[in-house]
Amino acid sequence: MTAQAKVDKLKEITNIAEKRGIFFPTAEIYGGKAGFYTYGHLGKLLKNRFENLWRSYFLEENFWEIEGNSILPSQVFEASGHLKNFNDPLTECKSCHFRFRADQFVEDALKIKAEGLSIEDLDKLIKENKLKCPRCGGQLTKAEWFNMMFPITIGAAGSKDISYLSPETAQNPYLSFKREFEALRKKLPFGLAMIGKAFRNEISPRQLFFRLREFTQAEVQIFFDPEEIDACTEWKKISSYKLLLQSVKDRKGDKVQEISCEDANKKLKLPKMYLYYMQKMQRFYLEELKIPKKDFRFYELSEEERAFYNKYHWDVYLNLEALGGFKEVAGLHYRGDYDLGAHQKHSKKELAVFLEEKKKKVLPHVLELSFGVDRNIFALLDIFFRVEKERNLFAFPSSLAPIEVGVFPLVRKDGLAEKAQTVNDELCKVGIRSFYDEDGSIGRRYRRVDEIGTPFAVTIDYDTMKDGTVTVRERDSMKQKRVKIAELAKSLK
Repeated sequence: MTAQAKVDKLKEITNIAEKRGIFFPTAEIYGGKAGFYTYGHLGKLLKNRFENLWRSYFLEENFWEIEGNSILPSQVFEASGHLKNFNDPLTECKSCHFRFRADQFVEDALKIKAEGLSIEDLDKLIKENKLKCPRCGGQLTKAEWFNMMFPITIGAAGSKDISYLSPETAQNPYLSFKREFEALRKKLPFGLAMIGKAFRNEISPRQLFFRLREFTQAEVQIFFDPEEIDACTEWKKISSYKLLLQSVKDRKGDKVQEISCEDANKKLKLPKMYLYYMQKMQRFYLEELKIPKKDFRFYELSEEERAFYNKYHWDVYLNLEALGGFKEVAGLHYRGDYDLGAHQKHSKKELAVFLEEKKKKVLPHVLELSFGVDRNIFALLDIFFRVEKERNLFAFPSSLAPIEVGVFPLVRKDGLAEKAQTVNDELCKVGIRSFYDEDGSIGRRYRRVDEIGTPFAVTIDYDTMKDGTVTVRERDSMKQKRVKIAELAKSLK
């Protein structure tokens, strides 16, 4: 795809999203603010369907969803290391004073991967390549660290009680671990999931809806006995399953290995529990979300790129043409005992637990499955966007489409509109999300529901009044067939 085509695709997706109520800038009547977007009515439906599919897929036995706070006391982030280490490199134009995230600026200018480079390396690349401000051509300052936390003052004016908007949902499960361990009959492993808001004061958010200052995460923190990291009760079932992996050594040639879990365990030394969740995540994308295999890969982070406490860190990358290639949308992190250990040390409260069946005390390790919900929503918009001769559309899988069925009377007169409204009401009663439309020609109405990804359209015509059948049109093929109203809901489901 050419650079112009990439720009056009991003523009077209954004145009449809804003026009049809998928997403649009927050407070746009006041000019908006970079990094803040509102989900419209269709976007919220799409997001709900993604989140519910995620819940039904990942919340397996002894995995439970909790709901914590977005505002947490400063002690939490002192313990977690966010106040000290949650930084991005910043550089500023000496002339126009526009601020850039230095690694992203270098990536865009030199077409290299710069995430994880030191401040010194970034400054060296900027100097050696004589990079200037892309806005005005001015000189750039030396890069410096910028902390992305949002501070919040709690209480009356002048209060010194400082808290922070949480930059991730993960801290709530760590803080809740001991109580939930007791409530869940003192068994390991168990998982605590949370879908919630996170906040990061990005220096210069880019790529529109993909990188936000307020966003939603869906995460599972799995607490387990560290001796069990290479154990897996499902190993025989998954050992031959092939993963799509791009290791650190495969990057130069942009190579992706297709390797079985068995070989990944033996050759790459990835533990069985980790591999179980790798295959589970890959199946979520390929089998549940219907992402084409060619557009998916696991991408390994090097020691320099990953957090120091992550022994294994592979991210899910999807090919997003509108943004220029593969981008991160999720990750699988083996965090060891860093999180519980840090909170135990700072709170002076013991978080190690006694396992009765093993007669021993352990400080559990954590395996984290982390998904950026908004990034995944954008990925669905990008990957399922189609440009055809007569129409542009989102070809969402039926399990994700915000509206499942459009219901149309051929014309408004002769009782067709009333009959169509009745059919629409009956579909809603059985849990099928339908949309009634009687405005414009039938062809235009088809195009409108195609554009927003609706898989089926039902048309009530004069034959309906005679024999009780309707025309069902399938979005992708545009083929039509007659179905009896009495069998319509079953046929659609």
